[in-house]
Amino acid sequence: MICFTLCCAKDHRFDSWFASSGAYETLAASGKIACPNCGDVQVSKALMTPAIGVKANKAQTESDNPAQSSPITANAALQRQRLSAPQTDVERALAEMRRHVEENSDYVGLNFAAEARKIHEGEAPARAIYGEASTDEARALISDGVPVAPLPFMPRAKVN
Repeated sequence: MICFTLCCAKDHRFDSWFASSGAYETLAASGKIACPNCGDVQVSKALMTPAIGVKANKAQTESDNPAQSSPITANAALQRQRLSAPQTDVERALAEMRRHVEENSDYVGLNFAAEARKIHEGEAPARAIYGEASTDEARALISDGVPVAPLPFMPRAKVN
């Protein structure tokens, strides 16, 4: 996988991952890459700094400060932080929405459709919930009058 910093014709910058440089070229040529801010499909690679690790002297690093991370580890940590931190007003708004949903709702996972139906029919206590449902399950809930709406993000992976 390779991460490219991309730029649309309106100078919106964003990062995206591709299987290879060739995969990027194919998708870009067919207009299948769109700016997440404005939807523009005239996207090109922006000038970016490559993430090249520096070979550190392991013995010197360990003797100087064992708690200090190597340049490679520090670079990877900065890259992850940069990619995960909201960069635009839209990303900040989505991050705030996610925080609000996660703090004020119960995650019910793949049981979303069944739990939403139980709440709607009074078989479970009324409360805000979020989770995952197939397109068919969501359509069935809507056609039965159960108020649901898709969220613009995937739930975080729950780990033990």
